[in-house]
Amino acid sequence: MRKKALAILLAAWMLLALAGCGKTDPEPVSKPEEKTDLVPPPPPEPEPEPYVPEGVNPLTGLPMEPEYENLRPAAVMLNNLKAAQPQLGVSQADVIYEVPVEGGITRMLALYQTVEGIKTMGSVRSARPYFVELALGHDAIYIHAGGSQEAYSNLRSWKVDHMDGVRGGSDAQIFWRDPERRKNNGYEHSLITSGEKILEYLDQGKIPVEHSGDWNYLQAFTEDGTPEAGETAEHIKVRFSAYKTGTFDYDAGTGKYLVGQYGKEHVDGATGDQVSATNVLVLKTSVSVLDDVGRLRVKTTGEGEGLFFCGGKTVPIRWSRKDRNSAFAYTLEDGSSLALGQGNSYVCILSPKNSTVEYE
Repeated sequence: MRKKALAILLAAWMLLALAGCGKTDPEPVSKPEEKTDLVPPPPPEPEPEPYVPEGVNPLTGLPMEPEYENLRPAAVMLNNLKAAQPQLGVSQADVIYEVPVEGGITRMLALYQTVEGIKTMGSVRSARPYFVELALGHDAIYIHAGGSQEAYSNLRSWKVDHMDGVRGGSDAQIFWRDPERRKNNGYEHSLITSGEKILEYLDQGKIPVEHSGDWNYLQAFTEDGTPEAGETAEHIKVRFSAYKTGTFDYDAGTGKYLVGQYGKEHVDGATGDQVSATNVLVLKTSVSVLDDVGRLRVKTTGEGEGLFFCGGKTVPIRWSRKDRNSAFAYTLEDGSSLALGQGNSYVCILSPKNSTVEYE
């Protein structure tokens, strides 16, 4: 009886075990899909407007910081002999005047409305009376190294604010001899200066740095100075003498004339940039020899004929200048004032008797 009950219990236990083995897990209940409404990305923020200074550079018509507008420009005498190349800082000038000196060579007067940021300028050479007159026409501070006897007399009698690297006093501290140029170009072509040195000296307060209240430079500028009825002039050749010919080739990409001299590109040794200009002006005037050394008298006052080049075209103009303390005034053939293109200018002053201008 006991064995029979044990067998029944064992059978019941086995049935329960088999029932447990056949049990399956319930299928997972899937969660309802969450609604994900697509939100468009926010629109991109507009590009900020480029910063444009509120002032205007009186030498170029381009925007500049207002604190520079009324500054007296620096007018630096640059050596232009072939042996003195490359010049330094010339590509950063707002206005370049190139004029013959003795022996058929030329020198340049480079004007800077501000010399801030101009690392080096040179090589600096001596003064001539007509370069002093050009500087006075801009009420500029004249920077040179020596000068002819007449030029020194003019600097004194005309009371010109100037810095001299040869006979200067404390102002001579702005100049130094560059050892590499002294080695490679020669002693006479090694004197240079910098914007930093000039500003340090001006900070001493010995020279007024701003124009007086009655100063007014009246040159007009326009965004595009291309003469409407001008002749094509994409390639210009200005032959000052048998020694010096300058070339100006129009680059439509930049709207500037690229300058060449001595048969190659005119490259600034300080910046590595080729010298270029928005406006090229050729002013014809009287040039005469003064002495047996060949020093010249160049007429920079009165009036005369000229040519204006901008945007690959040219028109004849007339220039006039009341006195040495006045700026050049330029007019078209109909008597209306000439507006230069906004940008820097390169002015060639020469005699039509022994210099030529060609363009195509």
